[in-house]
Amino acid sequence: MITPQTLTGMILAGGEGRRMGGRDKGLEPFAGLPLVAHVAKRFDGQVAELMINANRNTDAYALFATRVIEDAEGGFKGPLMGIYSGLRAAETPWLLVAPCDSPALPHDLVNRMVAGISSESGEYDIAVAFDGERLHPVVALLRTSLADDLANALAGGERKIDRWYARHSWCKVDMSDCPETFANLNTEEEKSRLELTLTTTSKGLPSQETP
Repeated sequence: MITPQTLTGMILAGGEGRRMGGRDKGLEPFAGLPLVAHVAKRFDGQVAELMINANRNTDAYALFATRVIEDAEGGFKGPLMGIYSGLRAAETPWLLVAPCDSPALPHDLVNRMVAGISSESGEYDIAVAFDGERLHPVVALLRTSLADDLANALAGGERKIDRWYARHSWCKVDMSDCPETFANLNTEEEKSRLELTLTTTSKGLPSQETP
């Protein structure tokens, strides 16, 4: 049984932000708060610890999490390296990861991911959010005991998240009732468009206060 005491949350913010002009996406302003702050609120009170995986501006990120961890290996090697770093650093049996650039994620994301893996028949090591049309591999619940296997995969040159997931017992978590909440922001234009949409509809935005 997965409880808050057995679950660590982690926000992936370790990328280079190339399509955002090289800026640190997680710290980009969005509706009065940095993008990472919106995602952090999805974990409030529902995990034993919240970590942020970041490779720069670690002091700024420390305002929004219990702990900031850098990639286990330098060089911006992608989200799979970030996931490995979280699996290795977590002190609980389970790790739930989410990206820093999806500020409209469901407010009940943690409960839905836990319920999704728990309701499936059989024992699963990984659960991945599914919006009805496509998987979102960086919104995933994983057993932290997978760290050693992922270390071996990375050492062998693996960089594709879905390919590594396929090596394990995994399931989809149906989020088809709210596909729009998984919008991720890669450009300034996408950020402005989603900000306008959410501000207009008053959906998905937490209160503008410092966590």
